[in-house]
Amino acid sequence: MKLKPIHNLKNIQGQRVLVRVDFNVPLKDGKIIDDYRLQAALPTLEYLLSSGARLILLTHLGDPQGKAVPDLSLKPIANHLGGLLKRPVIFVKETVGYQADAAVNSLKDGEVLLLENLRFNQGEYQDDLKFAKRLAAYGNFYVNEAFSVCHRKQASISALRRLLPAYHGLQLSGEIKALDKILKPELPLVVVMGGAKISTKLPLIKKLKSSADKILVGGALANNFFKHLDWEVGKSLVDNDELSKLEIFFKNGKIDDKIILPLDVVVKNESGQAQVLPVKNIKKTDTVLDIGPETIRLFSNYIKEAQTIVWNGPMGYFEEHSYSFGTLNVAMAIAARSTGHAFGLVGGGETVAALQQTKMEEYVDFISTGGGAMLSYLGGEKMPGLD
Repeated sequence: MKLKPIHNLKNIQGQRVLVRVDFNVPLKDGKIIDDYRLQAALPTLEYLLSSGARLILLTHLGDPQGKAVPDLSLKPIANHLGGLLKRPVIFVKETVGYQADAAVNSLKDGEVLLLENLRFNQGEYQDDLKFAKRLAAYGNFYVNEAFSVCHRKQASISALRRLLPAYHGLQLSGEIKALDKILKPELPLVVVMGGAKISTKLPLIKKLKSSADKILVGGALANNFFKHLDWEVGKSLVDNDELSKLEIFFKNGKIDDKIILPLDVVVKNESGQAQVLPVKNIKKTDTVLDIGPETIRLFSNYIKEAQTIVWNGPMGYFEEHSYSFGTLNVAMAIAARSTGHAFGLVGGGETVAALQQTKMEEYVDFISTGGGAMLSYLGGEKMPGLD
């Protein structure tokens, strides 16, 4: 069914509402390390609860390949969510079955039930209609609040929305509205791309190249462009199987003038030390792990002139202090230019984690909960969870 705005959902006192959320968050020793995805879903959950709905939450965690993996159980998430909502969150150790049936049937107005990990079931991966019908039997309405998996053709995203009156949550609505500002930007548009894989980044670069003024390329992604230019990249990460796909950005051996590559990089040299080098001076024994100070200055200057900015992918191995300066400086430049000066959008798990390290995330106009989904939507790819 066509997804409608959640505000169109009326008279839901006592109604059971299936809400597909994405609570795929990092855990350590059974504790949530970062709950930003839970926080993002709270406005929708609180809106429904304030109307007296009975909530049945569906989510995945990790990639258990259709098998029950104890370390990927949602019980810790139920406990944490209860604290955020300031009410108990009931949890059952199955997604469908006798226990789930009983829990759903005993649910009262204003109560919240979290079913076990969707991906413990092969039917979720296979977009299985039979599995989706079992889920649909639990609810009167369906709300999609999981933009980050809307590019997945899976039962709780694709099949389920065709079986119940379907609505989109507040966060998902915000995602689409924000991403559409990138597709129809106020110019100049500056795209900042990092990360590693060509295959996930290429559709977005191709899609936005016509409207973008500059596409700033860092991280391991830049190594691929260096390699395509036959420059030395040493031991650096390169996506060799995909290199030929970069040919569309070159003409007569020269790169498109919209693509801005690093001028200098920070490498781990043969001695294991961090060293700043011009890109033409990389040695066979070096590993590129960050952009250098001249590149930070160059990228920052382009960002300062932008009216619309989108960033996906770190500029290097920011998890290690010696190689974090490029990513963190770009993050601060984007945050400083956003909110009032320009429209800034940041997405992707690692990218958001880097932004959070700067303590400036509040200054960015929109932080997307989806990395792959954001790239797919902006790249014009199919989104089975949307119309």
